[in-house]
Amino acid sequence: MGLIAHKYKEAYNYLKNNVNKNTLWQVQEFLAMAFDNYCKNNGYEKSLKIIDEWLNNKNENNRRAVTEGLRIWTKRPYFEDNPEEAIKILSKHKTDESKYVRKSVGNALKDISKTYPELIKKELKKWKLEIKEVKQVHKLASKFIE
Repeated sequence: MGLIAHKYKEAYNYLKNNVNKNTLWQVQEFLAMAFDNYCKNNGYEKSLKIIDEWLNNKNENNRRAVTEGLRIWTKRPYFEDNPEEAIKILSKHKTDESKYVRKSVGNALKDISKTYPELIKKELKKWKLEIKEVKQVHKLASKFIE
């Protein structure tokens, strides 16, 4: 599906509206991979609006498909040249209502910190650690930099 979703609206809609409802974790891993393939074939920069749309979807599986599927974000075209954009997009979701999504956000930021530790440090300094959800993501994101 991820290989054809950029060409066929039906395939894209099936991924977005049906696959996300499956309860098997393996299926959700495939959704993440399919989302990455969609963005790759569509172009990551051209997919920014879709990335934002999925990250704001009410279904946590859609949100996680983005955060997990695009890992390692800064190894993807566009984000490789714009690591700040990847960090900004991910950081917006540090208070996601889903622990499942927050964990993925923290791990994605941790991945980025291996290549861009100063950018991650700069971002993490802005966070309010008295918020439980933020502290959870911070712990994951800062693993290699503090």
